Amino acid sequence: MRSPAERPVPPHRPVRKAPALGRRATPTSLVGCFVLLVSYLLAFPAARPAMAAQATVVAETTVASRTIDLTIQSPAMNAQEKVRLLVPNGWSKTSSRTWPTLWLLHGGADDYTAWTRETDVASLTASSNVIVVMPEAGRCGNYSDWWNYGNGGPPAWETFHMTELRQILESRYRASTVRAIAGNSMGGLGTMEYAARFRGSFRMAAAFSGYLDTLLNHKPGDDSTGWGPSFTCPGTDWRRVWGDPDDQASIWHAHNPYDLADRLAGTKLWVAAGNGKTGPLGGLPFTDPVESAANDNARAFVGRLNALGIPVTTRYYDGQHSWPYWQRELHNAYPALRASIGA
Repeated sequence: MRSPAERPVPPHRPVRKAPALGRRATPTSLVGCFVLLVSYLLAFPAARPAMAAQATVVAETTVASRTIDLTIQSPAMNAQEKVRLLVPNGWSKTSSRTWPTLWLLHGGADDYTAWTRETDVASLTASSNVIVVMPEAGRCGNYSDWWNYGNGGPPAWETFHMTELRQILESRYRASTVRAIAGNSMGGLGTMEYAARFRGSFRMAAAFSGYLDTLLNHKPGDDSTGWGPSFTCPGTDWRRVWGDPDDQASIWHAHNPYDLADRLAGTKLWVAAGNGKTGPLGGLPFTDPVESAANDNARAFVGRLNALGIPVTTRYYDGQHSWPYWQRELHNAYPALRASIGA
């Protein structure tokens, strides 16, 4: 198998020309234009039409010091979804000032409470002038608007986070447009996915044990991707998320950090992953295949960044797919995250 640095760069797809003025558009040319439009909207979410309905906060609960849980009625999700905020000392919804945000994304088998439940993020950020945003992202939601066998519709996690929640934070909770983002496991995928698909929205992106090349080792015609949402969520039909990796290849590529790496130029990047072996913070008495695969993904993604000349900080270590290592990596990355947003 080729090393990440030797992997061929995905070829640019040729752009079909629109029919010349004065000509009758053929069915083939119309289909081609439609395919190009769909591909453009997938690759560049900002080009999508705005949703008519507005998301609204239907409940706000203080659950601990500096910790507020929001319940949001989301048109994108057609449901109520949760978001946890850690607000800085002195924060107020009526303040004349705004605060930068640090988004922390959870993994595939977890929820919006994960980072405060499993780590000391509250004490870590106590002296920082930052709003920490921890949104619900579902069980293997993959931080995407699901394809749903071509039908679209909910769950639309990307729209919920990057349109609805972002607008709520900036209009009601004194969040500024200065942001950084980090996440573990599926959240690591979401971190680089959002930073690339919404280019320039985050000043820094840090992925811990993220699956950053979702097509790594995939062979055309093989129903297995080497990874899929069902990898960490048994029973999930991963074809609902992005479709088949061959038949809906454009959707997979449009959500794969490896393929979107060039859009990360100018964003400060941090990638960390263990090798699956028992490390200094404990673990299973055998090699953890989930973290080992995440390590392969990290190295492939970093190889792509290196080929593009995009700087990235890397941390490869003895360790497994578990919270003690993710807490440590958050501590390691936090000074850079904090500095990137001036918090």
